[in-house]
Amino acid sequence: MGYAQLVIGPAGSGKSTYCSTLYKHCEAIGRSIHIVNLDPAAENFNYPVAIDIRELVSVEDVMEELGLGPNGALMYCMEHLEDNLDDWLAEELEHFMEDDYLVFDCPGQIELFSHMPMLRNFVDHLKRKNFNVCAVYLLDSQFVTDVTKFVSGCMASLSAMLQLELPHVNILTKMDLVTNKKAIEEYLDPVPQVLLSELNERMAPQFAKLNKALIGLVDDYSMVSFVPLDLRKESSIQYVLSQIDFSIQYGEDADVKVKDFDPEDDE
Repeated sequence: MGYAQLVIGPAGSGKSTYCSTLYKHCEAIGRSIHIVNLDPAAENFNYPVAIDIRELVSVEDVMEELGLGPNGALMYCMEHLEDNLDDWLAEELEHFMEDDYLVFDCPGQIELFSHMPMLRNFVDHLKRKNFNVCAVYLLDSQFVTDVTKFVSGCMASLSAMLQLELPHVNILTKMDLVTNKKAIEEYLDPVPQVLLSELNERMAPQFAKLNKALIGLVDDYSMVSFVPLDLRKESSIQYVLSQIDFSIQYGEDADVKVKDFDPEDDE
């Protein structure tokens, strides 16, 4: 059985920085992980790339050959990846052992994990290859500054969760850049009724029923829980990693080490 993180989130949420930091952290503690680039438009990396989609197709080549714009070219690349799951990707995955841990650095186009089928089919392929997969949804903490933005972020994350049908860990990134941490802390584990009250205060009265439905949806799916990530703190990185490991049962099948006791010592 293999293990995998699917790192998703809006553009600029810090996905590549997260992958780089995670790699360095695991290297420091003697743990092996492999980072996979799934962004055909990526150019520079701060981590060793184990598998690179650009070896199959790149946005630059598609734009030049087909005359598409950046977004259209990226969607074409992801569709091309989908068409080559059983060929190119299957061959690349054969290079890894059963218990290897892969981290997939995904593009930031929100439609890829909200309603388009490419990533869902990619995930299904990993499951068929006996991978336990977790979706790691990153949201910029500086975006979550009031209740309306928080609910918007929750809806985007919920959309990804329903589309991918995976264990889901939500992370607030760039906590090291936040100046007013108290404004963020109230959204880490908020009370639904408090959210509803704040939302009603900011919105016109005719949106009261909609507000109640939105907060109820967030509460029903337990989407009001985010894990803060401060890249300056090793303890923060380790805590986030432990949450993800737990969701994919990483390490649970490890052999239990039992100390052998000499019967003579007991006498």
